[in-house]
Formats: sequence, structure tokens, C-alpha cells
Amino acid sequence: MKVTFLGTGTSQGVPIIACDCLVCSSINKCDKRLRSSILIQTEDRNIVVDTGPDFREQMLVSGIRHLDAILFTHAHRDHLAGLDDIRGFNFFMKKAIDVYCEEWVENSIRSEFHYAFTEPKYPGVPEMNIHRIGTESFELFGNKIQPIRVLHHKLPVLGFRFGEFVYITDANAISEVEKEKIKGCKYLVLNALRKEKHISHFTLDEAVELINELKPQEAFLTHISHQLGLHDEVEKELPSHIHLAYDGLQLDFKS
Repeated sequence: MKVTFLGTGTSQGVPIIACDCLVCSSINKCDKRLRSSILIQTEDRNIVVDTGPDFREQMLVSGIRHLDAILFTHAHRDHLAGLDDIRGFNFFMKKAIDVYCEEWVENSIRSEFHYAFTEPKYPGVPEMNIHRIGTESFELFGNKIQPIRVLHHKLPVLGFRFGEFVYITDANAISEVEKEKIKGCKYLVLNALRKEKHISHFTLDEAVELINELKPQEAFLTHISHQLGLHDEVEKELPSHIHLAYDGLQLDFKS
């Protein structure tokens, strides 16, 4: 399997107008972060986790010609808003996209993209087959996927384990039971919003502490706000086995 970080940023703390702070004005490509999402590739299959507002741009940059499935961690807009743009894949593939999510996320999809489910269907609307999942493992294209329950303050969110690789975003609490699903992985991806305390996201120190507890071989931090600081400067503060992820980073791992 191969994972590509399509985006490692967040809407949290990001200015909506022109900003001349050090991160926003940086020429380092690692400081240019689209909203958090990953692409998992296994043989001839492409799986995306989350379709935020930058989904269309991320797909154009990735260059993939087909999309086989989408997994959703939760239904916040910065992880869901780009779902409409699957219609391009629908057009070229001549079929609906398989979507895997929890019941409450499905309800959000059916509400926010209601026009995709209205009969008779208007030509060109996004087409999807929704499959409900929970915290039990399931098989997708011959590979086991293990959902991991985490809390985003009080909101239940899913992380996912694909073989040696674990992806968790938008969390600030993980139970001891769910931590057992993470242990033994080679790569752990965990959100680290900023250095200051936040109500629903791990801080940098909290993420590093949890990584040291779970002991992956390597860890990568994602869902990074510009408040965390410059990529190269934060990297110098981290232990040798922990890194800031960046858009376009690729990892290979066993399924």
C-alpha cells in the first residue's frame, strides 16, 4: 500500500483574508497546507479519507483517473464539503462511488447534498453508494480496515488502521480500549493543531506524549494550523521519530 498526504492543514485558526504572518507568507512548500485528507493506493484501487473544501484541487494534483471509495472520519465541513466534486469521477467511470461512514455522517451527507438523492435524479448530480460502518473492522478490496473510535471534544470521530498505518485526525481523547487497536503499527498519523490548549484537538505536546506512549516506529503530525509555526522550525523541536507531515508526502506500508 501507499499513502499520499493530500492535505495536512485545517480551517481552525486559518485567516480568511490575506495574511502576512510568517507561515502564510512562507515560500517553503511544506508550509502550504490544504485541508487534511489522504489517498490510500493498493494495487489498482484508490481510496480517499475525507473530502474537504480542497478536494477538487487535491484530486487534480494527485493525477488519479479513478476513485474507488471514500472513507469519512466525521461530518465537519472541512472534511466533507468537497463531496459534490465526485461527479467528475462519476462521469468518467460511469458509476457511483462507494462511501463508507457512520450513520450520523450519512445523515449529514443526505441533508447537505440532498439534491443527490432526490428522485427523479437531475443529470450530473454526484452519485454514491453509502455503506454504514461502526467500530468493527471491515474488508475493502481484499484489505482489512480497522476503525478506531476517538473523541473530538464530545463528538465521536473515526480514525482508521490500514495494516501498519494508522490515521487519526480531529481528536483530543482516545480510550485505553481503542489505543490497543493502534499499538504495533509502523506509522501513526495524529493531529496536532497548535501549541496552545484547544477544546477539541491535541496540542503539539499532547500529540508527542501520546505518540511516545503508543510507540510507533515513526509518527507524522497532521491537521496543522498556521499557529503551530513554520515547518522547518517545528521539525527541529521534535524527537527524531516524529515529523510534521506535509502535502504530497508519500509512505509505503504493508496492508
